[in-house]
Amino acid sequence: MNRVFDVSGKVAIVTGSSSGLGVQFAKVLAEHGVNLILAARRIQRMESLAAELEQKGVKVIPIKCDVTQEEDVKNVVQKAIDEFGRVDILINNAGLGAVTPLEKTTLEEWENVHNVNVAGVFLFIKHVIPYMKEKQYGKIINISSMFGHVGNTAITTAAYHSSKGAVDNLTNALAGEFSKYGITSNAIGPGFFESEMTEEVINDEDFLKFIQNRCPMGRPGKAGELDGALLFLASDASSYVSGVTIYVDGGWTSV
Repeated sequence: MNRVFDVSGKVAIVTGSSSGLGVQFAKVLAEHGVNLILAARRIQRMESLAAELEQKGVKVIPIKCDVTQEEDVKNVVQKAIDEFGRVDILINNAGLGAVTPLEKTTLEEWENVHNVNVAGVFLFIKHVIPYMKEKQYGKIINISSMFGHVGNTAITTAAYHSSKGAVDNLTNALAGEFSKYGITSNAIGPGFFESEMTEEVINDEDFLKFIQNRCPMGRPGKAGELDGALLFLASDASSYVSGVTIYVDGGWTSV
């Protein structure tokens, strides 16, 4: 059983790895022996994280990257190939939220959310896939949201909902197209976890009451509670799982 969950020696790209869940994902992979390419816009944060993670005995390369810029994406993937010769795991975590009523959402804001949350995912997959096909192996893990599956009555964030719904079905499309090459495509749909993007609402007393009333577990997610789903999808424990979104949401989407 330990062998099927073993990811030591693998190579992973983690986008959006300068804060929040991206940092947590990078930490848990490093703790399990995965070499990392960190990709985000805030290079100084990633350099500090890389120095910390390399103490665990893995190689970590931080690269400044705007996921909406194709040349930046190509540069990250090429750096991974130059340094390691392959990319085993791609974690598309970079994301953007927008809390704006739909009728007040500008086209620019709508497009910005979709460019980061959808186009950024597409671009990394586009440029990683040829190398995964060559090796006949790959683990694509897209970080979606429970709000890619359900609506909500507390936050006016239609652009975010729409973008994460697109990520869920893109994940399905990738499974249909690339599973025959030994490449699995799955997603994780977190509920409310504390991060840079959610800290304003998740620490609000009224919003915590909303979570308590709405979520079957009655609380937000805790640090580390996404780690099991990540390791499952990143390892060969999920070798026959493709096109699935795992909702780690305290039961939110079940009721």
